[in-house]
Formats: sequence, C-alpha cells, structure tokens
Amino acid sequence: MSLPASPWWTPERHADRRPFLLARQRVQAALRAFFGGRDFVEVETPILQLSPGNETHLKAFVTELERPDGRRTPRYLHTSPEFTAKKLLAAGEERLFIFARVFRNGERTALHHPEFTMLEWYRAEETYEALMRDCADLLAATAEAVGAREFHFGGHVCDVGLVPERLTVAEAFDRFAGIDLMATAGIAGNDRDGLWRAARAAGIRVAEDDSWADVFTRVMVEKIEPFLGIGRPTILCEYPISEAALARPKLSDPRVAERFELYVCAVELANAFGELTDAQEQRRRFVQWMDEKERIYGERYPIDEDFLAALAIMPEASGIALGFDRLVMLAAGARRIEDVLWAPVAP
Repeated sequence: MSLPASPWWTPERHADRRPFLLARQRVQAALRAFFGGRDFVEVETPILQLSPGNETHLKAFVTELERPDGRRTPRYLHTSPEFTAKKLLAAGEERLFIFARVFRNGERTALHHPEFTMLEWYRAEETYEALMRDCADLLAATAEAVGAREFHFGGHVCDVGLVPERLTVAEAFDRFAGIDLMATAGIAGNDRDGLWRAARAAGIRVAEDDSWADVFTRVMVEKIEPFLGIGRPTILCEYPISEAALARPKLSDPRVAERFELYVCAVELANAFGELTDAQEQRRRFVQWMDEKERIYGERYPIDEDFLAALAIMPEASGIALGFDRLVMLAAGARRIEDVLWAPVAP
C-alpha cells in the first residue's frame, strides 16, 4: 500500500516545488513589464460580485454579505474579472490588464483548480486580431523569462518562438474529425441531428439526449484538442455563434463569432473575444443560459444589471482571459497545476 502524499507545506515537498514557484515569480514580473511597455494600466477588481457570470456550466462559490443593520444578501466569488473590466472600459480606460484570483467550484484536475489566477487584458477600439499578436509576443516573453523556448506537457513539445498557426473551428472539424461543421451551424439555430449523425459516423460516442452543444464539445475534446499546439502554438478561431458567450458575430459570416482560443501542447491557455456590446442581445443570451442552467442543475445566478447598463456605453473592444497558472506550468515543465501554486487548497 502506497503512503499518501505529504502535505504541500512539508519542507521536502516544498523544496521540490520551489523552482516552479520561482519561475512563476519571474514570469509574472516579465508580463507586468510586457504590459507596462505597451501602455496598459494594471487594475485590481473586486472578488465579491452580485453575479459570478451567467454561462450555463460555470459553478460559483456563494457567500453572504452582512450589512450593518443585519440584513444579509447573497454574493458570489467571481469566476472572472470580466464584468468589472468592461465597466472600466465604459468609464474610459483604453488598455487594462488584471492578475485576478478567481474561483470555480467543482473543478479539480491536473489542469483545473477551484482557486486560480486569471490574466485578463482588454483593448478598446482594437480588434481581436491585436490579441492574436499579443499572444505570440506574450509567449516569447514568457519563454525568455524562464530561459526555455520549448514548452513541454503530457509528452508534447511546442516551440513558442514559432508564429502560431491560425485554424478556424470549421477547418479543425474537417481536418481532425472529417465533419462539415458549418453544414449544421446557423444564425437562428443549429442542426442537432445533423451534427449528432456526423459525430457518430466519426466514431464518437454520443448519447440520445445530447444537445448540439454537447456533441460539439465531445468532438472538440476527443478529436481536436489533443492535436492543437503540437510543435507550434495554435490559434483556433471563428467559433459557431452559439459557442461564443460574450463575443460579437463576425461581419463576413454571422454564423461564427469573433472568438479564438490559444493552445500550447494540447492545453487551452487563453480564450479571446471581439466583445459583444449589444446589451439587449447580451441579456437574451444570459436569460437563455440561465434557463438552461436551471434545467440541468436546478439553480440560476442573478443578472448584473449594472454590467448591462455599462455595456450599452462601452466602446468597441477586444478582451482575453489567459490561465496564468497553466502558462507557468507549461513554461516551467511542471506536471500539474498545483505544482505552481504557492498554497494549494487541501484535497
């Protein structure tokens, strides 16, 4: 019988992890300099929020705010600093970045942790193409900070000094799964049965009650993500509009959204949007997702009316969320996300 691992705070275990933690410190300092040199303002956003976000499958930590008169109102630990960041864009900030401690319940794997650091940055009056260039430059700055141009994880190697490959989601479905995704994706709705049959023909196990989104995710996880960011980084772009929570439609093809994800060593590092600024459409999406959340999980989160009001006056912008702990993990050669956290929560 093997003995359980010693706690993270034992001197022996900490000694093994300390090189990763020092690499984390170097990367964070390098990225602060990276953004400072590009006229970004670093901001700190509040953790306690009226709404933690309104995506269907996000699970938040809930607490209570006690007022001086004894009244109690529910509050949530934020899952992202996005709502506050966009309010700052509405207030007039043009370039901002945040190292935010965020919280997502029910997540614990080699790549997931319930408490982690999100690096988010936003550009007012700039397209998400600018964020693609940021990602390439940021990877190079990270590599320089740790003195290693190649990142390693899960037996994969990625040379982050190479220009990222740009691949649309439709191209990825065709290349890796042999599926014509856009034949099943539309503006008003998606062809669930068509995608279901195509996935099954591609050898993917699908359930009779799977939705279009469920099948889409199964194909992504089984057939596509394992092959992204191998050898060189991958920018996976132009997601179907139904899979782009806070992104605006692409003008040249409104069936897809201005959304991309950055992959290195088959690991998703970042999720970026050309930001949606239509408050009415955003409300419609929030209500739809909360109806679905209530159907699946029996709960729903409040809608932040203050956020929707700010969205109505927010300028055109692009924004991105990057998993900072994952970035350090890949750059430093760690095996799991907890290796790069100074004080991981108890199991």
